[in-house]
Amino acid sequence: MKKQVITYIGLLGMTLTAVSCNDFLDSEPIAEVTTKVYLHKEGDLAAYSAKLYDDNSILPSHGSATYNLGLFRLDNGTDNQTSNTPSKLFVKGQYHVSEDNTNLWKSYMTKIRSTNYFLERVPDYLEQGQITGNSTNIKHYIGEMYFFRAYIYYMALRDFGDFPIVKNELDDDYNNVREASRRRPRNEVARFILEDLDNAYNLMSKVPPMSNRLTKDCAALLKSRVALFEGTWEKYHKGTAFVPGGNGWPGASADYLKGFTIDLDKEIKFFLQQAVDAADIVASSHPLYGDYAALFNSVDLSSMPEVLLWRRYSLASGNTSYHWVVSYLQRNGGGNLGLTKSFVDSYLMKDGLPIYAANSGYEGDDTYQHLFADRDPRMGQTILKTGDLLSTKPNLIEYIKASDKCGYFYRSPIFEGQAENSCATGYSLRKGLNTSGDMQPTKESYTGCPVFRAAEAYLNYIEAYYELNGSLGGNCDQYWKALRTRAGVSTDYQKTIDNTDMSKETDDWGSYSAGQQVSATLYNIRRERRVEFVAEGLRLMDLKRWRALDQVRAYQVRGVNFWDNIYKLYTQPTPEDASEPLKSISLIEYGNTSETANISAKSDQYASGKYLLPYRKNKANIGFDGLTWTTANYLYPISNVEFKLTTAVEGSNDYSTSSIYQNPGWSTEDGTLPNE
Repeated sequence: MKKQVITYIGLLGMTLTAVSCNDFLDSEPIAEVTTKVYLHKEGDLAAYSAKLYDDNSILPSHGSATYNLGLFRLDNGTDNQTSNTPSKLFVKGQYHVSEDNTNLWKSYMTKIRSTNYFLERVPDYLEQGQITGNSTNIKHYIGEMYFFRAYIYYMALRDFGDFPIVKNELDDDYNNVREASRRRPRNEVARFILEDLDNAYNLMSKVPPMSNRLTKDCAALLKSRVALFEGTWEKYHKGTAFVPGGNGWPGASADYLKGFTIDLDKEIKFFLQQAVDAADIVASSHPLYGDYAALFNSVDLSSMPEVLLWRRYSLASGNTSYHWVVSYLQRNGGGNLGLTKSFVDSYLMKDGLPIYAANSGYEGDDTYQHLFADRDPRMGQTILKTGDLLSTKPNLIEYIKASDKCGYFYRSPIFEGQAENSCATGYSLRKGLNTSGDMQPTKESYTGCPVFRAAEAYLNYIEAYYELNGSLGGNCDQYWKALRTRAGVSTDYQKTIDNTDMSKETDDWGSYSAGQQVSATLYNIRRERRVEFVAEGLRLMDLKRWRALDQVRAYQVRGVNFWDNIYKLYTQPTPEDASEPLKSISLIEYGNTSETANISAKSDQYASGKYLLPYRKNKANIGFDGLTWTTANYLYPISNVEFKLTTAVEGSNDYSTSSIYQNPGWSTEDGTLPNE
């Protein structure tokens, strides 16, 4: 027992210092913790779980005084958006087994241990009448801890697949830890997560004891996400080493899994049905908020029924927390984030037609004005165009200041100078932009960050129902039309499907599964999800579960149509485009001179004489030759540090005796590249 107390106190140093209860920030810190008195009061339970809210590596966040775009940067490295350099996952020879993978594995295990300490004790304390306080609130806080354990396990499932299922706090005995480290097949992990979320749902209240805390509907929403994730993963990776029982599945070599069997088709149906049922709970009781843009640029989200959980930021005395998201967006759409041509082209016209359909009314992409004309209104709420208001007050960055307008306006993106202030593609993010002069580039931002929104339940329901039944029955019509109505797009989604030409959708990675394009109906379900949730950190997860990356070979990310007209905004600025002190810029194309280029060449073979190529203005850019997916990257590797800690004999280098196994395509040696 003494060893457990010492270990736990060490853990508290990582998980409970300066804890907070309300609005993520408000409670007094715990000065002293002992196992005899702690976790016997309602306030103790609230404080314990509050620190998990504050951990920005768990729930989505804009960070805490961090210099980046917060939540909105998380889709970088996909076909939706990019920074100036691509993700190493998509470049041959760049991603290898390393201690970074160990830190991720270890981080999950540490957080799981923290939740297990609570769950191993508090339910028993409650049953024995040893906790003082409101019983409903006490149950709610226990439910929160089940939720957090489920969420951490969901992240581990997403990143590593098969994973140890540990329900109890462990002592430091080597053999006990080694045995507990045994990985369980991913379907069992997913089922365990759903069980925890059922417990969370049954224990938590619809209205939490404090503001900005989880509710039972958050548990239902996460359940729909996890179940849809696992059901589609198993469906599209079926027969491969990435699914239990598939060809080359590494779990087959583990002695303790010799008797394991699975009916994969039954599992897929189970998870998809769970996703449908859980999503319906949320979607049926949470209407969509009418103003899409306000979900991301408002200071207070508490009056929006669509928002199930959000993070509050404030500069008010006694509750100081802030980020820099708005500051970067007001820098002419900087923040080292650029949306891609592939993503921009996925927006429909307001009448529901794809841009290439006959009589769609699409005006082309030679100017921002033509590009945005009569498109899905979410496009204008997500992407900046010339003339958009950035700030109501002056600041240190050069903007348009039109004589007939009051404020500072978007001119066209910066692509020179510091990467953090630039936009790599020419399509700058507007989502999250608040135009208040109180949040300009030299000042802190304090807009709220949505964590869970009910719109995901609408989309999870539609996708899971279609994957399960092959049709759009049930509440699919109601939920899809609600999404289109809020967006301001024709609700006739069947017209969209009928006018979709899959041969013209090849630039969208989500149009593929296992190297083949999916049906027009399924693709449009995925398209709706792509547009609704861009820059909210879900894209890579979706692409992996759909197995939508097999076909990515020497893929060149493209940006704005620069060379038809937009280049003139830089070389020949006019009074309506910009005013003093903004000056013209010399464009130095890559390969045309010996000077350092600041733009890709118009004549580049991938530019079609028009398009900006963010990785091809510098040969040193790791993405210069395009993006190529390596199959092993569907799951992260496990570092050999973990294998060293789990060999049959402590300290042995014989990793073949480890109680864990490596993910498909990876070796157990740090520094090695995946097999292909």
